Amino acid sequence: MITIKEIAKLANVSGATVSRVINNSGYVSDGVRQKVMKIVDENKYVPSEHAKALRTKHSKVIGVILPRISTETASRIVNGINEVLAPEGYQIILASSDLELRNEIKYLKLFKSRQVEGIILNATNTSKELMEEVDDLTIPFVAIGQELKGESYVSYNNYEVAKGLTNYLIKKGHKKIAFIGVDEKDTAVGYDRKKGYLDTMKDHSLSIDENWIKTGSFAMTFGEESMESIMNNSLTQPSAVFAVTDRLAIGAMRYLKKHLYKIPDDIAVVGIGASELAEFVEPGLTTVDFNNEKAGREAAQLILNKIQDKEYKNKEIILNYRLIERDSVR
Repeated sequence: MITIKEIAKLANVSGATVSRVINNSGYVSDGVRQKVMKIVDENKYVPSEHAKALRTKHSKVIGVILPRISTETASRIVNGINEVLAPEGYQIILASSDLELRNEIKYLKLFKSRQVEGIILNATNTSKELMEEVDDLTIPFVAIGQELKGESYVSYNNYEVAKGLTNYLIKKGHKKIAFIGVDEKDTAVGYDRKKGYLDTMKDHSLSIDENWIKTGSFAMTFGEESMESIMNNSLTQPSAVFAVTDRLAIGAMRYLKKHLYKIPDDIAVVGIGASELAEFVEPGLTTVDFNNEKAGREAAQLILNKIQDKEYKNKEIILNYRLIERDSVR
């Protein structure tokens, strides 16, 4: 591909003149401009985006770090982000942390060195190591999913959602409610949702068999394994199970159906996430919709505000949720 230096030689002008023509900056006579553009068009010259970014300090690229790119939640968040950024001429680069803190930190460092204009992190924790890395950033930053104090973030009221779902089951007549969660290092999904469940059970003076509570990974298979352990090892079998994600809930339903338990007659099941699969499993899963697309849109708008206004103050956004009742609870 032809370079600016070669265009300058063919047009018998300086490289600076060619640069002014291409970037439409500074004075160049009409005759020289036409001669340079003729050579540019004939040789199909395309400016280097990297060089342009170095020169203007505007790469028009946003780095987005997700726990896993392949999930439905991630897809919805990205759609929301792109809905706001694309019309403004921005592109996004996606990275998957695979739910690992070290990868979140690695990609924060990588994006920082790659001339991106901002970073959106769908965080999985609020650890000291992560916060130290975020504090070192000199470019606009926004978090999704976790409340990172001192930073702009878009999150959900996970504690209130868990209380709401547990109360919902209690109002349906359930007193023996099991819980399938994730590692509490994930503050939002692991700690806050578990605390909401425990506090609500305590508020209603309901006892909890220690074998009713299982925490581990986000894998659907963990939901299935947890349900097996709960049903086989509990002193009293629960009448309902609250899983902190739809995937865990669907894993639990898989075990129950394989072993001929009737849902919801023998045991009711609820999840969180409003995944497409939750609507099509049999019976349909009662779940909570967090509106992930809106989370993406809000985060994208925050990052744009911070790029456009260096004095823009950090903003905290907590989104509402919606209960979707289906046949997994009666």
